Amino acid sequence: MTVELVGLEVFGRHGVDDDEREQGRIFLYDIALEVAEPGEDGLEATVDYRAVAACVRDVSDSREFRLIESLAAAVAGELAARFPAERVQVRVRKPGIAPAGLAVQYSAATAVRGS
Repeated sequence: MTVELVGLEVFGRHGVDDDEREQGRIFLYDIALEVAEPGEDGLEATVDYRAVAACVRDVSDSREFRLIESLAAAVAGELAARFPAERVQVRVRKPGIAPAGLAVQYSAATAVRGS
C-alpha cells in the first residue's frame, strides 16, 4: 500500500544564493510512503497524511538548506523516523528557476529511505 501526497506546497528559505534564502519561495513536495495495508477502516490503522504534511513543514522550517538535495534527504530521513513505512520517497521541486536565462519548469531532487 502506498500513501501519497503530490504537489504539497510548503514555503521555505532554501537555495544557494543569499537572496533565495532571504526572500523564500514555495517548494513542491511529492511524497510516497509504502506502508502495510490497513487491517481496518480507521485512521489509526494507517499513516495520516496530515501528519506527513506537518512533518515536511517542520523540516523545512527547521533550517535553511542550500541544496534541494539536502532538503529532500532531510525530509525523507525524518519521515522514515516518524512513520511506520517500509520505504519513503521524497521529491522536492523548485519551480520558476531560470538558469543562464533559460526557462525551466522546475529543478528537482529525490531521496529514498528504506528498501
